[in-house]
Amino acid sequence: MPPRASSAASAIARPGLLLSLGAAVLVGLSLAGGWWLGQRQGSQGAGTQGQAAVQRQADLLRQRVADGSATEAEQRRLLQLLLVLGQEQEATALLEQLADQQPQQWQLRVLLAELRRNGNDRSGAERELRQVLNLKPDRIEALQLLTLLQLEQGRGGQAQAQLKALLEKASKPLVQPQALPIGMLLADLQQQQGQKAEAASLYLKLAGDFPRDPRPLLALALLRQEQGDTKAAQEAMALARSRQPDKPDARLDQVAASWGLTSLRKAALSPKAASPAVPTPTPAALSTSEPAPPTP
Repeated sequence: MPPRASSAASAIARPGLLLSLGAAVLVGLSLAGGWWLGQRQGSQGAGTQGQAAVQRQADLLRQRVADGSATEAEQRRLLQLLLVLGQEQEATALLEQLADQQPQQWQLRVLLAELRRNGNDRSGAERELRQVLNLKPDRIEALQLLTLLQLEQGRGGQAQAQLKALLEKASKPLVQPQALPIGMLLADLQQQQGQKAEAASLYLKLAGDFPRDPRPLLALALLRQEQGDTKAAQEAMALARSRQPDKPDARLDQVAASWGLTSLRKAALSPKAASPAVPTPTPAALSTSEPAPPTP
């Protein structure tokens, strides 16, 4: 029996994949309107009475859809309520209809792929994602979910080859903006497959290609911390912070707080203040996880 999606998602939802552009696991659901998680969480705390009210509203909308009088907004609302109620089979059928009616709304197709994956229909999920990628091969939200599907099925090598080809295309003759999310996803996948050195090298390359973006260095900092090299992790964090001195980044603050690096958090409030505990390195200094010799 193939593993349930939830267990596979737990295994893959490590810092790297979360950094790429948000967790791939429910990316389609959030993109389809930004309401799925919030509504589901709200219904879980509403109790039996609240769920009964949701069910009544769903019944009314279901009838309007059946007699052909439902507007597009009402169809989407019914989809929302079906997801809240956990009626994923009916939600899938409705979503198929909506996705066919609105082919330009690629988010619906990604959401449909996520629902199929949740139902262990991985081939169906991949089929939906291929439709999105046939129109735009570098659509990162679809690539994230496809990579996750491939990894769950032991096809990590295929996923890597696919991402490497896309990254090369996005890097020649000039580096294009989409090279960053594709490269981040590839490096995250390399981490999952135990290729830590390759991932670190790619993070450094991305940091050089996108000198104002802190994400590659933040990812590198988390990788170095996971490897037990706290000094290199702190250096990468400091350099990430220096890339946006006038624009505080909540992600950097959260990581610094979790590591107890109060000096880095204070640097967000006073960007020009030097941090004696965390020096600002050059990218070359981060290319190795070996500790630097002590300063005389």
